[in-house]
Amino acid sequence: MQSSLDLAARCGPVELLLVDVDGVLTDGVIAIDDHGVETKHFHVRDGSAFDLWHKAGKRSAILSGRWAPAVNRRAAELGIAPVIQGASQKGEPFRRLIAELGLAAEQVCYVGDDLPDLPVLRAVGLAACPADAAAEVREAAHFVTQVHGGRGAIREIVEVILKHQGVWDGLVARYQVPA
Repeated sequence: MQSSLDLAARCGPVELLLVDVDGVLTDGVIAIDDHGVETKHFHVRDGSAFDLWHKAGKRSAILSGRWAPAVNRRAAELGIAPVIQGASQKGEPFRRLIAELGLAAEQVCYVGDDLPDLPVLRAVGLAACPADAAAEVREAAHFVTQVHGGRGAIREIVEVILKHQGVWDGLVARYQVPA
């Protein structure tokens, strides 16, 4: 993990929040019922974080090694696009994505939790991970959350970035007004 000065410098240029799903947006548990239907649990605070992120004029995307219909549904609910699933090797899809969006790697915060995420974590301006990420991922990260994946890790990361960018207080001010 980097110093607070380094973290501030890394947060400054971030325009894209790119996230893995299993172990980041979820707790990593994959539940499959008797009919083969996979379910995932997403934390509501992460959903609120994406709302604030988008209100700040920022972009978001998903880059996942697995494919699940629930991911497309949740992404649509939250306005996350594009959604790239089934990318077992994430380096090339990442490079294509930032080229299509006209962004430099320094403008990306990637949040991952396991070994397949390392190539992207090592390429971006701000590498982040949940507290329960693999040891190698925690070592590569510039920021490690206090909470585990699927427990509000994205909410924590969004707050840190937007505070360093000086826009957090303005975004949350409307929630400070008494009813």
